[in-house]
Amino acid sequence: MKNTENLKNIDSAWQGFIDSCLACQECELHQSRQNVVIWRGSIKAPLMIVGEGPGANEDEQGLPFVGRSGELLDTLLKSLELTEDDYHICNIVKCRPPGNRNPSQAEATACRRLLSAQIRLVKPKVFLLMGATAYRYFTSDTEGITKVRGKWIESNDYYVMPTYHPAYILRDNRRKPELWQDVYAVRQKLTELGLKEALSQE
Repeated sequence: MKNTENLKNIDSAWQGFIDSCLACQECELHQSRQNVVIWRGSIKAPLMIVGEGPGANEDEQGLPFVGRSGELLDTLLKSLELTEDDYHICNIVKCRPPGNRNPSQAEATACRRLLSAQIRLVKPKVFLLMGATAYRYFTSDTEGITKVRGKWIESNDYYVMPTYHPAYILRDNRRKPELWQDVYAVRQKLTELGLKEALSQE
């Protein structure tokens, strides 16, 4: 983990969580990791963005979504006037699966305790689930992402928006308008909840 800029005023609960992540050996992914990839963004953000798992760039830098997928995501967020104060980015698993494969059920289950603790600490009101893997392990629903993307899942405490993973968009650019629509809906929800001012161009 290298996002030390986020740790200046960390409290004991967060420090305990970070220590648990760094020491975790709950699955075999710890054997090949360079870094534990915990988060980037704000620890008090109203929006939590959840991906599947770190890739090679993320494993090297210790931060999520820093490769080409991260560049696309950052461009989308910036276009909607969202800054790092507004979001907290993490993954279903915190260690890179070999070969950038999807996390297994066992690996996602092993990391669920840490993700649940992270959610309790951040207390987000809105979730953006990026890709089928994040959606499946977050909701336990096996429905395909093309069928559920763009549709709000509501609970008493938060709202969930499933969408495509940016890596998928890089392979099939025809879906990019749909990804933008979903992120735009999240931006509008933050405004609706009083968590972010309206877009300046609206």
